[in-house]
Amino acid sequence: MRARATPAQPPPLPPSRRREAGDVTTRQTRRREMSRGDCVAMEPRAVGVSKQDIREQIWDHMESQNLADFPRPVHHRIPNFKGSYLACQNIKDLDVFARTQEVKVDPDKPLEGVRLLALQGVRNYSVPIGLDSRVLVDLVVVGSVAVSEKGWRIGKGEGYADLEYAMMVSIGAVSKETPVVTIVHDCQVMDIPEELLEEHDIAVDYILTPTRVITTGCERPQPMGITWSKISREMMEKIPVLRSLRAREQQAGKDVTLQGEHQHLPEPGRQQAVPLSAGRRPPDTPGPEANSMEAARGSPAGEGAPLAADVYVGNLPRDARVSDLKRALRELGSVPLRLTWQGPQRRAFLRYPDSAAAQQAVSCLQGLRLGTDTLRVALARQQRDK
Repeated sequence: MRARATPAQPPPLPPSRRREAGDVTTRQTRRREMSRGDCVAMEPRAVGVSKQDIREQIWDHMESQNLADFPRPVHHRIPNFKGSYLACQNIKDLDVFARTQEVKVDPDKPLEGVRLLALQGVRNYSVPIGLDSRVLVDLVVVGSVAVSEKGWRIGKGEGYADLEYAMMVSIGAVSKETPVVTIVHDCQVMDIPEELLEEHDIAVDYILTPTRVITTGCERPQPMGITWSKISREMMEKIPVLRSLRAREQQAGKDVTLQGEHQHLPEPGRQQAVPLSAGRRPPDTPGPEANSMEAARGSPAGEGAPLAADVYVGNLPRDARVSDLKRALRELGSVPLRLTWQGPQRRAFLRYPDSAAAQQAVSCLQGLRLGTDTLRVALARQQRDK
């Protein structure tokens, strides 16, 4: 979820009041409220342990010791635990939370207390945002199955938290300076072998438990964007926005080869697209080419390209310019991969990543006017069939 906190940012606290890296704050009164079994630290059982071994160990322990809370069983979940609301309250002690304007909290059950805190005094929340919304997130809160005091994290194994973070990197919503917080039970804090970490795994800066606030001082780099080789076709179908992000990064010349695909190299002698410069963007966002629109004159691009579909735009004004149409498309948030301009015929063709994106564009562009003329918009295939 996304929420806006207080409009004014208080000045940063002086260094003397900030927690140093590696500092662990223990709340003795809260520790006495927990049973001795609640605070037992766990270690991997054997050398050569895998991420799944650690997950199973945590899940089994939380169930057997009755530390888990609804929904149960906690296996294959980010586990909810008794005392999760207590752990969430600790976020109020973090300077980064006090200064937060935009916070992104994952939907996991043990993070519910943070979501409620973030919503206090907030009128607008869970507002859908687009890829060009220029949102800058100040704080990210994620769930975990296991986490180490070094800031190394293991999720439930589906990769959604890592992917969402990478997607935010891709649109410039977060940077390497954006702090990441996780909420866990004390028994979920354990040593994690470094060899288990992968390039796409996010690290955490703060760990909140019912009894401790841990500042990890983690220096491990965060993911720099989407690792497309980890993305399957099935995931592309489940998360439609990935198709738009992939198309953007492909236009920018990045390797977007999916899991199980062979890398597609440019055809010899084929002219490369010249990106159209985008407008203002927040710091650390990809350059203009990440939000580009390729313009060409002549016939629409050939058939057979993967994940592509064309939209016909007709009844263009005789004095219309290609820049007029580009501007209108940007304002409507319907930027294509490629724009083929046929001004003398008073028409243009727009290429989108796939048929679903093309159909969405057709719906979005209905009633579009340039000057006094209302444009005709339809799927190009349907127009040719008439």
